[in-house]
Amino acid sequence: MDTAAFVDLLLEAQVLRFGDFVTKSGRATPYFLNFGNLGAGSDIDLVGQAYADHLVSAHPDGFDVLFGPAYKGIPLVIATSIALHRDHGMDVAWCTNRKEAKDHGEGGVLMGHVPTDGDRVVIVEDVTTAGTSVRETVPLLAAAGAVDVIGLVIAVDRRERHTSGQLSALEQLADEFDLHASAITDIDEVVDIVTRRDPDGSVLSGHDRDRIDAYRAQWGVG
Repeated sequence: MDTAAFVDLLLEAQVLRFGDFVTKSGRATPYFLNFGNLGAGSDIDLVGQAYADHLVSAHPDGFDVLFGPAYKGIPLVIATSIALHRDHGMDVAWCTNRKEAKDHGEGGVLMGHVPTDGDRVVIVEDVTTAGTSVRETVPLLAAAGAVDVIGLVIAVDRRERHTSGQLSALEQLADEFDLHASAITDIDEVVDIVTRRDPDGSVLSGHDRDRIDAYRAQWGVG
């Protein structure tokens, strides 16, 4: 799936919206991404395809397990695993976590394939602003065994500074955990695609574009 088609999908499924929102980090933002709006099987199938295509390119040496943090990462990691098998002939295990440990049956906090020593793991997320879920995920994986968390992939890089410094949130996580962090697209590319496809401003008004530019000037990285 090319990037323009991916952006079209995010708009049509109302995953990407422009307006007045607040991010998890507490910043007022003129746009927001909510992958919880992926309510149709066709939508989640196409999103999984986009993630799979990106992963194959971003990690040519391969990986063994995909981990999707609960809750929004669960459908993403399953759809991506299916797309890797269907479209790329790769039978990659998937794993996710429960928000609370199960105290009956087999117990534990992990579902799917529980990573084992030597597994190369890529974390599959929707977006990241503060990196909270990744910081919660890495210790969970470390507790399962001597795994190697080699990557993080998200849908859209907001390209804004992490709350604690000058690096972007994605760059901060890559540096902190020594992993390859990448995104299918970023907000600058999204705005460019929407502007070219929507010259009359019916989707992204001139006012919203100005607000995004101002937000990027305040919080953005180069």
